[in-house]
Amino acid sequence: MSSILQSLEQAFQTAFSDLGYESGLGAVRESDRPDLAPFQCNGAMAAAGQAKKRGEKANPRDIAQAVVEAVKDHPAIKTIEIGGPGFINIEPTEDVLSERASELSGSENLGIERVDPKTIVVDYGGANVAKPMHVGHLRSAVIGEAIKRLYRALGHKVIGDVHMGDWGLQMGHLISELEIEEPDLPYFDETKVSGYPEEPPVTMDDLARLYPQASNAAKNDEDRMEQSRLATAELQAGRAGYMALLNHFIDVSVAALKVGYGNLGVEFDLWNGEACVDHLIPEMIEEFRRKNIAEDDDGALIIRVEEEDENKDVPPVMLLASSGAVLYHTTDLATLVDRKNEIDPDLIIYVVDQRQALHFEQVFRAAVKAEWYNRDQLYHAGFGTMNGKDGKPFKTREGGVLRLEDLIKIMNEAAETRIEESGIGAEFESSERKEIARKIGLAALKFADLQNQRLTNYVFDPERFTAFEGKTGPYLLYAVVRIKSILRRAKDEGVSPGRVKISDPTEAQLLLALDAFGRAVTASAEKYAPHILCDHIYRVAQSFSRFYSECPILAEDIPDDVKTSRLALAELTLRQLEKGLTILGIETPERM
Repeated sequence: MSSILQSLEQAFQTAFSDLGYESGLGAVRESDRPDLAPFQCNGAMAAAGQAKKRGEKANPRDIAQAVVEAVKDHPAIKTIEIGGPGFINIEPTEDVLSERASELSGSENLGIERVDPKTIVVDYGGANVAKPMHVGHLRSAVIGEAIKRLYRALGHKVIGDVHMGDWGLQMGHLISELEIEEPDLPYFDETKVSGYPEEPPVTMDDLARLYPQASNAAKNDEDRMEQSRLATAELQAGRAGYMALLNHFIDVSVAALKVGYGNLGVEFDLWNGEACVDHLIPEMIEEFRRKNIAEDDDGALIIRVEEEDENKDVPPVMLLASSGAVLYHTTDLATLVDRKNEIDPDLIIYVVDQRQALHFEQVFRAAVKAEWYNRDQLYHAGFGTMNGKDGKPFKTREGGVLRLEDLIKIMNEAAETRIEESGIGAEFESSERKEIARKIGLAALKFADLQNQRLTNYVFDPERFTAFEGKTGPYLLYAVVRIKSILRRAKDEGVSPGRVKISDPTEAQLLLALDAFGRAVTASAEKYAPHILCDHIYRVAQSFSRFYSECPILAEDIPDDVKTSRLALAELTLRQLEKGLTILGIETPERM
């Protein structure tokens, strides 16, 4: 099922090819001047350049005229004109628009073209065990969830992995601090190797208190730091009591993380962490040595990953520190081994802060050097920061890191204020108003994040995010509930959607916006860029608003066939808006 643009493009590519030029010059795009025509083809200028290289004289307008002559009788073309030095402006017929509307209405995927499925791992989230989720976890969770859903919408098998931080010195801090507070717990008895309690000895609140307590103490006391280092080393050596404690820490943390991520509408298939792959590290290191990839360097074990004639400095991968400790490079490489063995993915996407770009470049190069993966199977989808109005990463007024639950609370309160000011839902029960405010607040937060180009920073502004005007999540939710209200009224009046017949320019404009959905989803996935889909959804909502203003749907004085046609177009718009928002991870209410 081809879009209108694809159908036109096939005709133009054939025309250019028949005239002796590269078929790619027949690319059709949405017009820079939609007031002149919805589509344009600019290949004539490039064709003239090709002709000149061949020693031929060719005027771009003459080439454009020859192309026009070849395609002017195509059944999808209503008008076709040449502008400027050789731009070809194209307007499709109402019949092809109407036919496309019927195709989209009958399509479960609403124009998304399924592809040959691949197995893809999306590594996002990255929260640490024993630490409360904070504002710094927002972007990875929201962007990663959208990328996961984008690839699923295209038909791929996608596995989301939270990849928790559950290894290293932070665990040593927790174990040693707990021992200081409760030395009689059985986990600290070196003679005991099994039979530990099933119930955790700590709560999430305990962990949130113990870690900073230990970390701060260790900063000012070398003996205290040595206690944590020793606990870390014994944990990594497999001491039974410490491993049992680690499992408790993970269980307690995962339960809390599932609530935190759940409040964001984010779900993972795998709740793995660095500790899961520790057993793979010795054999992996041996493989690196066997392949002469790793080398000793002043007591440490490294992999050199710089490339010849490289302009940037790429330091070596650190496999083992001079103390023998494993590092982040090591656990990330072991995770790649584990994924190769257990999943064998075609692609792994890491949705992690752009400030980690060098780290992933090093890890990827080492994995390619070991011949585990090809370079195009590994991608770091980095992102910028959410900042305060001072332009720095967002913090509390006291300068601390804001908890994620508090961030969501801020958005809910901002949404409640907007609802009260606008009078929305005044007739609803208090519980329903609160649920609507929750959905508005979350839509505002997520859309504000996703609509930005991934690598850009943006400023946290609850008042602007929750506005019902402009390019915001609440504006899109309002468009959805408006259409739902129209459909409910139509049902009450006994009017059912019929066959779409495009006859008005604003109807055509809306249909053309809807027809771009598949392209938007594909481009968003291929470029790891959810903002492309955000732009599309906003465009559809704007187009529907103009259509709703200029084309009455249920007015008494319009013919029944027009009424049912416009109702069908409204229903199609609703389905696409909701599907697009669902891909972005945004819930919609039934009414507002």
